[in-house]
Amino acid sequence: MLKSAHLILTPLTVADLPIMLNWINNREQMLLNAPYKPVTEKQHKFWLESIQNRNDIFIFGIHLLESNRLIGSCQLRSINYIHRSTKLQIRIGEVFQQGQGYGTETIHSLLNFAFKDLNLNRVHLHVFSTNTIALHVYKKVGFIHEGLLRKAAHINGTYIDIIVMSILREEYAD
Repeated sequence: MLKSAHLILTPLTVADLPIMLNWINNREQMLLNAPYKPVTEKQHKFWLESIQNRNDIFIFGIHLLESNRLIGSCQLRSINYIHRSTKLQIRIGEVFQQGQGYGTETIHSLLNFAFKDLNLNRVHLHVFSTNTIALHVYKKVGFIHEGLLRKAAHINGTYIDIIVMSILREEYAD
């Protein structure tokens, strides 16, 4: 469990799945970071079970500290323990909780966990060039633009660029 000023990050459980299923079946929200594909309850449960059996992923539910309400999910995935690197992903699934600083706070918690607890050296991510809010948050936290994957995603009938960003342990100031 990771605790910050307003949030607590806990490992995902089966109890979190119904709320998360609503988020991933929200077409408008999914198009911010993935092609839309409806997911069944059975598929969603299988996804969680498969992730829980892997040792290269830490996935958390993002809960409000005061109410314990689940508002999102985040993960460090594809952890490479030799190269000391990982990929970060985050989703504030409750739309009315977006824009309140919870994404920034979550990313700080994940980076502290990655650099201090897991002793990693590099955290990277992919973000759609059209997701201006996420780009702003990542830059604010200290992620550096590393490159561009041109027209690498086909979203809603259009090809869009994917921006590659990263932050190194020595660059991060929590």
